Amino acid sequence: MSGLEPQSAVRVPVGVDPTRASIARVYDATLGGKDNYEIDREVVQRVAEAAPRQSDVARMNRRWLIRVVTYLAGQAGIDQFLDVGAGLPTVENTHEVAQQRNPDAHVVYVDNDPVCNVYGRALLEENLYTHFVAADLTEPDTLLAHDDVRRHLDLTRPIALILCGILHHVDDDLDPAGIMQRYIDGLPSGSYVGITHFWDPADGSEAHKLAKELEHRFTALGLGSGWYRTRDEIASYFGDLEMLEPGLVELDDWWPSGPQLRERFTEERLLLGGVGRKV
Repeated sequence: MSGLEPQSAVRVPVGVDPTRASIARVYDATLGGKDNYEIDREVVQRVAEAAPRQSDVARMNRRWLIRVVTYLAGQAGIDQFLDVGAGLPTVENTHEVAQQRNPDAHVVYVDNDPVCNVYGRALLEENLYTHFVAADLTEPDTLLAHDDVRRHLDLTRPIALILCGILHHVDDDLDPAGIMQRYIDGLPSGSYVGITHFWDPADGSEAHKLAKELEHRFTALGLGSGWYRTRDEIASYFGDLEMLEPGLVELDDWWPSGPQLRERFTEERLLLGGVGRKV
């Protein structure tokens, strides 16, 4: 997701403006993609000055998404996915992972950046079970009632709602916990919610100091957003959902694909993720 609806001038979707960094393009640049501008790469460089392994964080976030979607489309039997704040298509997208486990899985991507939607529609025009919808994640009631969402997803049956690396770009004034509660209220029983979010340990440690420095570089020197929040704040976004084991944890601790072979970089520790189920 490359911008939110206007609450102030900075909330206007960035789109093709090459003078303003966008969330989606910065993420693309961090992953080594080609769909970005010099302004986006400048943000990546500013962040890398404080956290040289931030690109590893982006890849870790993608690995988490793959593991979560693999589980949900497989063992959990979910065949409907709503990926909000999807950004630019990259490798191993939600629909590709889900449809490897279940070829009939339906996926709707949501973003309000026009560039993301153009790229997404072009990429997926031959995939009958995958769709892009232009909508704003901060308006859950409108998004869940959107004609295109309702056309492609049956909201009387369980769905998986994915918000991977996007809620930390929603500022406190917009009440991210309240936004998430409205999503949860609108989901049918048996649905799942997966979230990853920048984490501030808030304990005076070196990790905490790095979190505050990175927050400054994201919010004041780059994107204008990117807040590192406490564990309790992030946990509140799941409301009263039943959390899947191991709960809200550092990403590589959520059902890792193998043993940890090296000590985790500090920047890799500053991202928490979890999956909750609505009973």
